[in-house]
Amino acid sequence: MSDTTAEREEETPASTAVPLLVPADGVPDVLTSADEVAEAAASIAAGTGPLAVDAERASGFRYSGRAYLIQLRRAGAGSFLIDPIPTADAMAPLAAAINPLEWILHSADQDLPGLAELGLAPAKLFDTELAGRLAGFERVGLAAVVESTLGLELRKGHGAADWSVRPLPDAWLNYAALDVEVLLELREEMAKELAEQGKADWAAQEFEYVRTMGPPKPKPDRWRRTSQIHTLKKARQLAAVRSLWQARDAVAAERDVAPGRILPDSAIVAAAVADPRSIDELRKLPVFGGPRQRRSARLWFDALRAARALPDDELPPLAKPFDGPPPVNRWERRNPEAAARITAARAVMTELSAEVNIPVENLLTPDLLRRLCWDGTAHTEAEIDAYLAAGNARPWQRELTAPRLSTALHEL
Repeated sequence: MSDTTAEREEETPASTAVPLLVPADGVPDVLTSADEVAEAAASIAAGTGPLAVDAERASGFRYSGRAYLIQLRRAGAGSFLIDPIPTADAMAPLAAAINPLEWILHSADQDLPGLAELGLAPAKLFDTELAGRLAGFERVGLAAVVESTLGLELRKGHGAADWSVRPLPDAWLNYAALDVEVLLELREEMAKELAEQGKADWAAQEFEYVRTMGPPKPKPDRWRRTSQIHTLKKARQLAAVRSLWQARDAVAAERDVAPGRILPDSAIVAAAVADPRSIDELRKLPVFGGPRQRRSARLWFDALRAARALPDDELPPLAKPFDGPPPVNRWERRNPEAAARITAARAVMTELSAEVNIPVENLLTPDLLRRLCWDGTAHTEAEIDAYLAAGNARPWQRELTAPRLSTALHEL
């Protein structure tokens, strides 16, 4: 151990949090039948208060964002682990029991879309992660918030696992049950914190926005997010990436496998650069020569050949088309007035963030602030308020930011 490391460890106080290793009532059995789900629904309906909810997905392993395990807990009912794969068509009793309730989730926007696919959606929401942001917590991961508010150490470790595997290991189920074990108590502590800071109404508006915003819209030109695509300088190479990406995406969706497990991004970029003129040439490239890829060689080669055959006017532009303002670092040259506006706006937003102890990005989305400053048509407080409202800013955000932004932009 170096001296510097030793000094850091001496300066860092040891955690006094109490380890939370197993659920108080043990790990419940996983429910896999319609009858079991119906019985759980009846128990939950007989409980009291809000419902703690969590869901485990298989991001990085599966194409879809579906839930592969659902964890529920309610006072007077206990905890439940439900396997939604064999019970997907048996969710009606559960929906009837839990949809009218307030749900407590941590990072609700991650789990709500997959639960909605099963017909499960809350009448009211409390998001403990978002509550932590609004309360000014430095760290807002579940384990960090639980430790700082409840004094418990919630050990993590399986969140990034492949939850589509069956049977699920006991250690994973213990982890999953613990994630809802503390949410009921955590919600009460976070609600008290928000009320003491005068932010309860702000939080309620944010929770309702998350609850009703629905799944994110697919982003255009998703193929442009291919790793290392920025190293390509020719439109024909970009066409090859796009063609391979689309072929891979179709296979991934059909098999419900994460695209990177079908063909890695690095192989796509390498093929676009090499431009192989035969299947044999393609198989000489890294990855494509492996036994799994050799079986798909015709698919990948046909994708490359289709890109090669495109007329010039159908090639993708080298730069991603802007849906909104260009990057801020280009504003000074292209629009000096807008550059002055964003500088002034960011300064007052940073100042406001420090005053209310809320991250800048939670006061207004950075994209909306950029659009406001680039557009330059809103100057008065009323005009700015209307612009922000059209961009889905919540009333509390507009009340805080519109006056400050109006003053900042008016002085230019």
